[in-house]
Amino acid sequence: MDYVVLEEIKELQKMDTRNEYFVFVAPGEDRCLRDTRNVHIIEIGNGFYPAWEQLALPRAIKELNLDMLHCTSNTAPLRCKIPLILTLHDIIFLESRDKANHSFYQNLGWLYRRLVVPRILKKCKRIITVSDFELNNIVSKLSIPREQMTMIYNGYNEWFKPSVVEEFTYQKYISDAGYFFFLGNTDPKKNTERTLIAYSKYLEKSDVKRKLLMADLDRQYLNDILMRNGIEHIRKMIVMPGYIVNSDLPNIYNNAFAFLYTSLRESFGIPLLEAMACGTPVVTSNTSSMPEIGGPYAILVNPEDPDEIAKMMLKLETDDDFYRQQEKIGIDRAKLFSWKQTAEQLLELYVEVYQEIGRSSK
Repeated sequence: MDYVVLEEIKELQKMDTRNEYFVFVAPGEDRCLRDTRNVHIIEIGNGFYPAWEQLALPRAIKELNLDMLHCTSNTAPLRCKIPLILTLHDIIFLESRDKANHSFYQNLGWLYRRLVVPRILKKCKRIITVSDFELNNIVSKLSIPREQMTMIYNGYNEWFKPSVVEEFTYQKYISDAGYFFFLGNTDPKKNTERTLIAYSKYLEKSDVKRKLLMADLDRQYLNDILMRNGIEHIRKMIVMPGYIVNSDLPNIYNNAFAFLYTSLRESFGIPLLEAMACGTPVVTSNTSSMPEIGGPYAILVNPEDPDEIAKMMLKLETDDDFYRQQEKIGIDRAKLFSWKQTAEQLLELYVEVYQEIGRSSK
């Protein structure tokens, strides 16, 4: 979520020199934005997010006498005395979970959102979400008036594109090109267990037997999955180098044979766009927003069926025409999205809400 608003702010700085913005951030050395004439980056509070949002942020708003507040990561101050715009990326945290999450940080965030979000929705002038799927989901499950909602797609960075220069950045993480790439983690929605089962089935039938590159997954969590499913033998084919630097991802995608984006549920799915923009075929899910973002010609599978996932992995490997078609389909589809387009729609919304505020105050 922070990544999304970071790109939006960068684009707004380029296109809007008229309106004045105050961007509130927690203290820290990692500064991704710089002040411009009309965009001011302001450090407030401390690093504990609930206290930062509920105490420090309202104080800063009051001191600066702002016209409106845009909270960009699902939650907002419970006591906000100025018009509020909220980006509600998803409502996964309000849905039942079939498995517990092993991450304390993610569980804490899940609980905070469950407590705060239902209390702030009626206070919002607009609620932004990132796909038609999620908009319909929010409207139907939370009984939000549709006129209160706005859908604005995310984008992707322009450096995700087919590589024309021979680079070997990927070798920091895996020795040979032509691997399957999977961004799994311990979050149940990422569907890591079924994807690993699918990979084991792929290895049984493949003549090539490509390795699987997985980013930043707890090793004990991986070992538990392999043992539980009796597939410990595939461990030697899985490469887990730890965290992959974002600037290395274009080269990782470009040198992958295919990208596995087999989540059970996504509100948008930026990695799906990034891989497609690089011309890397993607095996993705036929659920939630992924058919909407991937488009009608994407490789869509039932994420709960490892056999179906494995079948498409093998089809990419054995059908050259199908593989080449998917390369082109991905590149063409990604061209429909950009951070510039996202920021343009966001600015239009700001102007619209500001004009409504003006009319209501007369």
